[in-house]
Amino acid sequence: MSYAYQPDEDWQPVVVAAYRSPIGRAFGSFATVAAEDLLAPIIRRILSETGIAPDTIDDVLVGNAAGGGGNIARLAALTAGLPMAVPGVTIDRQCGSGLEAIIMAARLIQAKAGSCFLAGGVESVSTAPWRVERPKANGMPPRFYGRARFSPETIGDPEMGIAAENVARQFGISRQRQDEFALHSHRLAVQATEAGIFRPETVEISTSHGLVERDECPRAATSLEAFANLRPVFLADGSVTAGNACPLNDGACLVLVTSRAMARSMGIEKGLAFIDGTAAGVDPNLLGIGPVVSTRKLLQRQPELSLLDINAIEFNEAFAAQVLASLDQLDIPVDAINRNGGAIALGHPFGASGAILVTRLYSQLIRDTGGSWAPGATALAMIGIGGGIGLTAMFEATQLS
Repeated sequence: MSYAYQPDEDWQPVVVAAYRSPIGRAFGSFATVAAEDLLAPIIRRILSETGIAPDTIDDVLVGNAAGGGGNIARLAALTAGLPMAVPGVTIDRQCGSGLEAIIMAARLIQAKAGSCFLAGGVESVSTAPWRVERPKANGMPPRFYGRARFSPETIGDPEMGIAAENVARQFGISRQRQDEFALHSHRLAVQATEAGIFRPETVEISTSHGLVERDECPRAATSLEAFANLRPVFLADGSVTAGNACPLNDGACLVLVTSRAMARSMGIEKGLAFIDGTAAGVDPNLLGIGPVVSTRKLLQRQPELSLLDINAIEFNEAFAAQVLASLDQLDIPVDAINRNGGAIALGHPFGASGAILVTRLYSQLIRDTGGSWAPGATALAMIGIGGGIGLTAMFEATQLS
């Protein structure tokens, strides 16, 4: 297979372990659990499962979108007990932060700047600090705000829900299609939960109320009628509701990315090889279709491949409208993505979501959860990002030994 940048085979990046926390509803199971305490148990699990020496980790790359700044990667590394010599860097590409962290780790390996990285993301909406704008003059009150600006006012910087409404109208995505897609996501997620499919990738998290072992948001007792009865949230005459949009969530996810040579030295037999990753921009007013342009850009760099050749696709479900519009533009059938449900059902912990996509792909193609392992199987992780950005990464199941 050819791709944009071909490293020496020994320096090909490979995901050799992937774990996530359960995904909690904001102010729910993880209401009092700090972001570093969501990450630390995952770091420990990766160390114990792989047997890797902690001092061989070159860096810890963590995506985060809604936190209070600082360097959550370093804080989590120290909380987990990693040696002080292991640094950390925090990345903010908003909803794409976790996937960007993995891509950056892979690029560092390709550049021979290191051979072993922990990479992923975390979000704790529940414990994130409030954001307050400094008064413009003495005596004026401060102003609380929800997020930073993504685009200048001259272009437009809509809230996420309004952007989803823009996409629904621009691309003719009906309310019924959105509700049907949301129900489909919940049914798949509930079936996967009941079958224990998520269990091997999930690290239990200790809280003041006990251990949390399962995702909090998938709903078994829902129906198309229940979705149809929900009112639009963002526009009175709109189609985006609380049912066909993702909830607010807390969660964390990390993968271990090593060079092929290091993976072999660890005795690891198979992994998810990084092939390529691309980012591309679109109109911020239609930010949900970002994955269309990033995916097309990636495929242009892979001329021997088409979307029909991809064996597994994970597409972040922020809103049903943007997923359906993007799938329509790319000619991808709904059944080709998110075989165990997506973020509408499971949740969307912003900074972690991109890494969760990769972990889901790792489970489907590498982890022994039903015999789907096949060397050469290809996979895509796709996510739309505030400000009008799409991010897509391609991986391939590979034999290492």
